[in-house]
Amino acid sequence: MRRTEVSIDLAALRHNLQTLREAAPSSRIMAAIKANGYGHGLQRVAHTLNNVDALGVACVEEAITLREAGITTPITLLEGFFHADELPLITRHGLEMVIHHARQIDILEQQSLSTTLRVWLKVDTGMHRLGVPAEGARLQWQRLSAITNIEVIGLMTHLANADDLSDPKTEQQLALFADCCGDLPGERTIANSAALLGWPESHADWNRPGISLYGVSPFLNGRGEQHNLRPVMTLRSELIAINQLKKGDAIGYGGSWHCPEDMAVGVVAVGYGDGYPRHAQSGTPVLISGKRVSLIGRVSMDMITVDLRGLPDARVGDEVVLWGEGLPVEEIAEYASTIPYELLCGVTGRVQIVEKGK
Repeated sequence: MRRTEVSIDLAALRHNLQTLREAAPSSRIMAAIKANGYGHGLQRVAHTLNNVDALGVACVEEAITLREAGITTPITLLEGFFHADELPLITRHGLEMVIHHARQIDILEQQSLSTTLRVWLKVDTGMHRLGVPAEGARLQWQRLSAITNIEVIGLMTHLANADDLSDPKTEQQLALFADCCGDLPGERTIANSAALLGWPESHADWNRPGISLYGVSPFLNGRGEQHNLRPVMTLRSELIAINQLKKGDAIGYGGSWHCPEDMAVGVVAVGYGDGYPRHAQSGTPVLISGKRVSLIGRVSMDMITVDLRGLPDARVGDEVVLWGEGLPVEEIAEYASTIPYELLCGVTGRVQIVEKGK
């Protein structure tokens, strides 16, 4: 059996939640588990974080999956509703949702809601993605508050550049949010992972961490271990061949890498068909039996090749770690010119999942 697998460390997930609580002890936490729990398994993450204050998902389909799995934790739809026919499902399953556009309020004004619907009003303070314009936030809050059976929990915004501690935009967004919403009643939620860990002035009634829960640094060029975070996902495989090649031999599709001398080249059973990044460069680190070697040549669908010159004792069957324990996913993302989020979310269905730390 092909031994390419992902291990999910549930103890690390619980540890990371506790670390984030300690970083902002006066705030409650809405854990972002959208996109299949950032690739870690939607239900798995929700069951593990059973003591979190609330869960955040992207859409009603994700929320219903959780409710049908027995999850009773409060759930917020971070993108709200897309169409009016979702509203009965939202009320039936006791979901909260974000209102981010006047069109959604138009629809709600035309409904006859039989039960109370709890909503957050999202304000655009500079992300320019979702959110009512800051200058119109008060008007939209008044409209929502006037609708029968709508309870406005409070207000939220999203920070665009919090991952860069030197960027002044975060302070500008915080000032604008305070200016346009300061005297409106209700709770507040501002901080994502980066703001929770790096911008204490953003801590409010609720924080909304995502990537940090999974042990990944939310900062530019950061590493999770710098914040006492532990990797939850480790992608593993094994060495399936060792070839003795000659100086000048070309490696892989396109022959983009040539052996600089007679050398041993290893073949690992993982590729972009498993979610390993196609654009990982030669030189990307790989761990074999705990020791670093380098990726060489192009990533194939099912295999990669590695330079074994620094590992003369390597043997077929040796364990290979592609990212996770001992090899930060942030580092692999840098070599692949992408972000850790994409790697974690991109592991494919053919990769076996193994849980640990239950």
